[in-house]
Amino acid sequence: MTELSPILKQATPVTVDHGAGCYLYDTDGRRFLDFTAGIGVTSTGHCHPHVVAAAQAQVARLIHGQYTTVMHRPLLELTERLGTVLPDGLDSLFFANSGSEAVEAALRLARQATGRPNVIVFHGGFHGRTVAAASMTTSGTRFSAGFSPLMAGVHVAPFPTAYRYGWTEEEATAFALRELDYILATLTSPAETAAFIVEPVLGEGGYVPGSRAFFRGLRERADRHGILLVFDEIQTGFGRTGKFFGHQHFDVRPDVITIAKGLASGFPLSGIAASHDLMAKAWPGSQGGTYGGNAVACAAAIATLEVIESEGLVQNAAARGDQLLAGLRDCDSKAIGDVRGLGLLVGAEFTTAAGEPDRETATLAQRLAVEKGLLLLTCGAHMNVVRMIPPLVVSAAQIDDALAIWSQVLAELPGPTQP
Repeated sequence: MTELSPILKQATPVTVDHGAGCYLYDTDGRRFLDFTAGIGVTSTGHCHPHVVAAAQAQVARLIHGQYTTVMHRPLLELTERLGTVLPDGLDSLFFANSGSEAVEAALRLARQATGRPNVIVFHGGFHGRTVAAASMTTSGTRFSAGFSPLMAGVHVAPFPTAYRYGWTEEEATAFALRELDYILATLTSPAETAAFIVEPVLGEGGYVPGSRAFFRGLRERADRHGILLVFDEIQTGFGRTGKFFGHQHFDVRPDVITIAKGLASGFPLSGIAASHDLMAKAWPGSQGGTYGGNAVACAAAIATLEVIESEGLVQNAAARGDQLLAGLRDCDSKAIGDVRGLGLLVGAEFTTAAGEPDRETATLAQRLAVEKGLLLLTCGAHMNVVRMIPPLVVSAAQIDDALAIWSQVLAELPGPTQP
């Protein structure tokens, strides 16, 4: 008998039969409140009727029209529709399938447009699992170990992770920018640096928001040295943080953004956005792919954007995110050292009595939550951060339900591990 790779491990024991809104139902009919959203993908909830209808209608018309061979209307319509929500000046799009492909497309564009070989990424960032994307990923060695040598030309600068350093946000930001300047002076000359590639909020790295001063510092240095500023919005885009794109919290202009996850409510679709002038500097043949811009995925993405607008999901993410963050901070637990996030992108970091990462308790908390009907995931370099990423359609009552379960979980945990 054939089987899935033994390396693929489920975070929960649930085998899903169907989903609706914020809930998943297993094959025995048990209902689970899903605060994983397919790792931030099912932005409009599971099987939103408008998205389902759009995909069904498109399947009956055209499933696959390879977009460097023929053009199809869903791709053209999606491109036009995205123009209403993309940051000013980012008026050219290239579509692919996965987040990793989008990151590699952004890397390729940055190197070709600038003629420079190197990029700077930031400690704790996650950009994908393909070789180039994994070479730029520093959220955990599990994503890049065992298939060296990795891609050359990548340099890693600090991210202002205040809690890890034990500093204030201002101290962590000043340190991160000072070290970035040192890297530009000692490791990669600005004249050989094509791009800064950064997440507005670290995802797999532990749900750590950056700061306005940090991102403004990146923008200033990028402008001074002719370096491109690339925001990886794969997990933070399409309303997840309570603004349409995560970088909009920090009032900073990107040169390129990468998009995926919440764009198409579960259909595989990703892309990059840049200005027309910048995108035109990509070399002929450098952008393409068999499945990129799939017609059904594009139809689902158009419907997703319509739902986000008509149901006010960006505003809902902001309001429900404030509710979730406040509720988690009100929970009394000595096992949790920090609670942080933006919008519906919230993490609780588990630490020992000595302040060290506590993976064991975080894992136990995640498992207890599943047993009680709440699906959660962990992240962070030590996998000691429990993350909550519900669909953007989540209601105030569902947030309250999740917080009630979480309070029960915390009450059942043992005391923090002693030093």
